[in-house]
Amino acid sequence: MGQTQTQTEAANQPGQKKFLSGAQAIMQSLVEQGVDTIFGYPGGAIMPTYDALYDYQDRLKHILVRHEQGAGHAAQGYARMLNKAGVCMVTSGPGATNLITPIADAMLDSTPLVCIVGQVKGNLLGTDAFQECDLIGISMPVTKWNYQVLDANEIPEIMAKAFYIAETGRPGPVLIDITRTAQTDLMTVPFEYKPCTSIISYKPRVEPKAEHVEAAAKLINSAKRPYILAGHGILISGAEKELNDFVDKTGIPVATTLLGMSAMDADHPLYVGWPGMHGNYGANVLTNSCDVLIAIGMRFDDRITGDLATYAKQAKVVHIEIDPSEVDKNVKADAPVVGDAKAALQALLPLVNKADHSEWRAEFKKYDDEEYEKITKKDLFHEGDKIKMGEAVNLLSNKTKGEAVVVTDVGQHQMITNRYYRFKKRNSIVTSGGAGTMGFALPAAFGAKVAVPEREVVAVIGDGGFQMTLQELGTIAQSGLPVKIIILNNNFLGMVRQWQQLFFENRYSFVELQNPDFITIAKGFGIAGHTVSDRSELSESLDTLLNSDKPYLLEIVCEKEENVFPMVPAGGCVTSIRLE
Repeated sequence: MGQTQTQTEAANQPGQKKFLSGAQAIMQSLVEQGVDTIFGYPGGAIMPTYDALYDYQDRLKHILVRHEQGAGHAAQGYARMLNKAGVCMVTSGPGATNLITPIADAMLDSTPLVCIVGQVKGNLLGTDAFQECDLIGISMPVTKWNYQVLDANEIPEIMAKAFYIAETGRPGPVLIDITRTAQTDLMTVPFEYKPCTSIISYKPRVEPKAEHVEAAAKLINSAKRPYILAGHGILISGAEKELNDFVDKTGIPVATTLLGMSAMDADHPLYVGWPGMHGNYGANVLTNSCDVLIAIGMRFDDRITGDLATYAKQAKVVHIEIDPSEVDKNVKADAPVVGDAKAALQALLPLVNKADHSEWRAEFKKYDDEEYEKITKKDLFHEGDKIKMGEAVNLLSNKTKGEAVVVTDVGQHQMITNRYYRFKKRNSIVTSGGAGTMGFALPAAFGAKVAVPEREVVAVIGDGGFQMTLQELGTIAQSGLPVKIIILNNNFLGMVRQWQQLFFENRYSFVELQNPDFITIAKGFGIAGHTVSDRSELSESLDTLLNSDKPYLLEIVCEKEENVFPMVPAGGCVTSIRLE
């Protein structure tokens, strides 16, 4: 049997050594690790830890979400802003399985999370007890590390390991499954927390090997048409300055991946946009014309490469990546550099030659001009009555001077936002890339605002994704934090509808939505808002949203069957990109 609170007090009488319960050890470990915020939802198997949390409210801020998925996504938004592990805490069974989606999302997008999950009593493991679930087995494929705690004495060491593994190397989610017995039992040794600084079986390389850096520099210096693809690893390692210094010295055109956006000022003369299924025309096509492709902190996701059999076959590839398992996985590297992006760029900078590739950069400009005439101009400056998503995002970008933290959900609005929001400030995009999780944006925007309350945080969400986690309006309302929410509403599951139109002969199979009154729902939670459908009122409506000192929801009714271009057909060659 586990120890009760009375037993804990009796075991810690004056004059005796103080022994913490497992639950108290969890809380004390978090404090000593420097954690300040927990996103969570209580329940039976984690209740002893929540009881211990009651006495730590002066040191740990707990935010009660409305669904465990919301806890995970909020912790992701928090982590992405601060580059440190977000912490979430839930109960066993369905509470824990509801956390699997954000854990999988965090794994693919290299987001550090420490997930504390309650489990049934130790003697009940394997008996199919009430709300028992094999979280170790379920979470193993989508965590960087997981561990089941059976003994209260393990807790300080395991907690320290969890944060170390989550935050070092390629960041990722860690799950700690703690039995109720381990939470209630007293430790038999005095509590001592030592932050973890190394693990024998886990040694991520930060500093790249000198010979690998030299080989990369040799390739770069020989290039006539070099091209940089900068990914999320730039933001994770804090290498924005190093990237800019490298680009300015070498004169190499640079594109950022979806998650790498805001690593460079959108107006930098060498910034050429972003590659990918809905990326920029030149950024895609000219991948197959460069002679040296320099990939930094990105993993050659299929949305970037399209058909691997035809991707950049003419180019020598320099791949700078902290996760060695990603090197040569999809694209063969001629000069692999395993290590932290910042350390690698610092080592490369003195070895590369100052160069000017203005003629090569001019080729991107030709594609940019064609894209502008065929797509951008129509999206931003059209004469129709309906509001287009692009003009709404462009206006938002102008009004916030490109300096807001923009959190997007998944779908057409996500692609449009990355096309037309001109990021001017580092670490300003939070989105679900690898997993493409609908419902991500609302809780993630809240988590981002908790992390950086001084910054403007705007969530841009589709009407479909919004309905997946709209209950988190309650979390936002209870906090009072002025998260700004924009719904781009076309009454469709827009991205699926676009595919059905283009590739399934206009067979719209279950994609049209009968939506609720979003503004009434928001008001029910205590959040003000309004709807705009008239283009002449769009500017004023965005001012109302941005000037609010409280949470606010703006529903923008958009053109119903608008498509997002450019578009590389799924599995197609990057040069087969469509402009219409």
